[in-house]
Amino acid sequence: MNAIVLYQTGAAENLNLVDKPLPVVKLGHVLIKVKAFGLNRSELMTRKGLSPDVLLPRVLGIECVGEVEDDPSGHLRKGQQVAAFMGGMGRDFDGSYATYAVLPLSIIIPFESKLPWELLGALPEMFQTAYGSLHYALKIQKGETLLILGGTSSVGLLAAQLARAYGLHVVSTTRNPDKEKFLLDHGADLVLIDDGNLAMKVKGKGLPEIDKVLELVGAGTLKDSLQCVKLGGTVCMTGMLSEQWSIPDFAPMEFIPATVNLTIYDSGQFRVDGQHFQTFVNDIEKGLIAPVIKRVFQFEEIVDAHVFMESNTGGGKIVVLV
Repeated sequence: MNAIVLYQTGAAENLNLVDKPLPVVKLGHVLIKVKAFGLNRSELMTRKGLSPDVLLPRVLGIECVGEVEDDPSGHLRKGQQVAAFMGGMGRDFDGSYATYAVLPLSIIIPFESKLPWELLGALPEMFQTAYGSLHYALKIQKGETLLILGGTSSVGLLAAQLARAYGLHVVSTTRNPDKEKFLLDHGADLVLIDDGNLAMKVKGKGLPEIDKVLELVGAGTLKDSLQCVKLGGTVCMTGMLSEQWSIPDFAPMEFIPATVNLTIYDSGQFRVDGQHFQTFVNDIEKGLIAPVIKRVFQFEEIVDAHVFMESNTGGGKIVVLV
């Protein structure tokens, strides 16, 4: 089998395409023939050395779609379509940057679809993150107003579509004025240009009060996000597009406005039921949801794919076809 191995942290060129023996599958695990996988910021951070708990060498990749090659438990049949994500994948054990992967049965979701692999490869982590953030962390309700920071990210774009379909008014942000029409075409009702002081813009636009905020940029914009939401509202920090893990000199009583709720969503800690994923796939097939794919790379182009992800252009998911 072929695998892309990170032996030492650093530039994208440190991702090495190597030939490895086919891994042995044991009970409780499944051998998957990988068909496609999406790229994620966490993999970029690991490659750059910002994930000190990840031991090298390591095959990165926190998600994939493919077909079952062997399941010793008999729970899944050979050739069955499956999605896998998180649960230590690509961090505690080798992940999806390979033609075959041995993964725990507990992180695998079977599904059925006739969608192309390059589209399916974009879905697992993007869906889990967007759906989990909206429904489990933010507990969105019809008629609410949702503010999405980092609106041009793949999760931001999908969250806007899911929220709007659920009956919410969606306000998305971008730092690039040229992206306004793009966001309006992909689920946003209103676009705000983020200049670091969104709270002033929200309060000065005559908008409905912001009930919920989905924070995808990270720790650096969180304080502004908390000032945007109404009293009793909720902010969910889900993304770290800025690659900033922590807040220096964090003082909760000064940082968090009174009565405002702050939570997080992490698909590694809380998983959305597989039934919801199948429903999501069905909705795509019906044309009700249209996930945005920025670009598709071939497996051998992994270095170029990482360089492209690092360019921070936004505008959809990056997928690698195996």
